[in-house]
Amino acid sequence: MAIMKMPQTRTGWLLPTPFGRFEMEQLRPLKDLAVLHRWMNDPEVAAFWELAGPREVLDRHIAGQLSAAHSEPYLGRLDGEPMSYWEVYQADQDPLAGYYSARRGDVGIHVLIGPGSYRGRGVGSTLIRAVADWALSRTASSRVLAEPDLRNQRSIRAFTNAGFEPRGVLDLPDKQAMLMVYDRTLIPETRRAG
Repeated sequence: MAIMKMPQTRTGWLLPTPFGRFEMEQLRPLKDLAVLHRWMNDPEVAAFWELAGPREVLDRHIAGQLSAAHSEPYLGRLDGEPMSYWEVYQADQDPLAGYYSARRGDVGIHVLIGPGSYRGRGVGSTLIRAVADWALSRTASSRVLAEPDLRNQRSIRAFTNAGFEPRGVLDLPDKQAMLMVYDRTLIPETRRAG
């Protein structure tokens, strides 16, 4: 699929995908946290996000995201159905920068696919690539990074299928992670966002 620039809508960004119309909107705490809390308590998600339990645990995490100058939380909808949570952040401004050779402007992403029906079908890798292209279209940076838990082979596969390359294991304070890099300079020009 050719890379397309995500058109901006009144509430977010929209991108047609083979799986439907994907829209990414800034997280609205009063409306979106109930569904996000349900996803965080899914055992498959909880094993890696570690935000399961009472709502207060998630509330504290989201408050941190909303107050951070270098990170933005988003809710992803596919054909109008909430199905993913994203954190897009400036990796070179994040503590992560202390664990790899950071470049100015590096973008980082975290992703959670909520409903189990969307997992294992290639939806995640399609959306990861779309969001990486969108993130790069908003900046002069050439790289998007991710650091999935080394135990989360499904996530590592999804990033790999989206065009990210593994660049080594990171020993982070809370996990061992695989550093994954999506480098615009390595993407064929025909696939680059406009």
